[in-house]
Amino acid sequence: MKQVAIVSGKGGTGKTSIIASLAALAQGKAVFADCDVDAPDLHLLLQPKILERREFYGIKRAFIDEEKCIQCGICQDACRFDAIRDFQVETSLCEGCGVCHLVCPEGAVEMRDVQAGEAYISQTRFGPMVHAELYPGEEASGMLVAMVREMARDLAEEKKLNLILIDASPGIGCPVIASLTGVDLALVVAEPTVTGEHDLLRLLDVAGHFGIRTTVCINKYDLNIKAAEQIEEICQRRGVEIIGRLPYHTSVIDAMVRAQAVVEIGGPVAEAIEEMWKDLEGYI
Repeated sequence: MKQVAIVSGKGGTGKTSIIASLAALAQGKAVFADCDVDAPDLHLLLQPKILERREFYGIKRAFIDEEKCIQCGICQDACRFDAIRDFQVETSLCEGCGVCHLVCPEGAVEMRDVQAGEAYISQTRFGPMVHAELYPGEEASGMLVAMVREMARDLAEEKKLNLILIDASPGIGCPVIASLTGVDLALVVAEPTVTGEHDLLRLLDVAGHFGIRTTVCINKYDLNIKAAEQIEEICQRRGVEIIGRLPYHTSVIDAMVRAQAVVEIGGPVAEAIEEMWKDLEGYI
């Protein structure tokens, strides 16, 4: 089983639009995993029908038993997040460190599991999909990403599919690392800008640290040819192949408005993605 993660340095680079088209080109031979659990949006294009829901529990949160509490204030003084006020825990401020539980002389503070989100197994017009939603203000996004990936692997084994396409979070933080760990290939979507060049370098460093094979797709390359050439020079120095060069075209917007993949409506971007998919198949 091969796993390909599509990553980008920031939101809005076209990562989700690209993976939606790759999902269409896979022709039912892949599982799609939306690992951007903080702000998932692949479902907007793939319109999945949810078949199964699973609860996700992140960090434990503190709760005070009013019958046991003697209102000594020790827990309130010990809390560094100002989550305890008037001998009650403000759950949204609690970081789950457990120091209040540790210092309470009466054992009145209990650490409990709190549901932090949901994960879903769904069916799309292109094949099976696993996605999730982290509730606002909740922690442990990396744990939820790991849960989504495990569900995707199990689903791929169940349906005897040999490919998992992962839509990762933007950036290089915890959920991105959780999305990249153990994948066979990382496809970095870069923009021809100064910040795009910087983001590309950071992602190449992260992928290199974990020993992950990496390829690059330059999106909207023709908006700044000089910047695109600089990105090509960086990739050449790093020994990284540029697998796709996508032009700017309004067909991408048209596809998003229709809740479709770009390759479903055609145009120059669709043609470039189809060529990229042929090269990508050589890697996997």
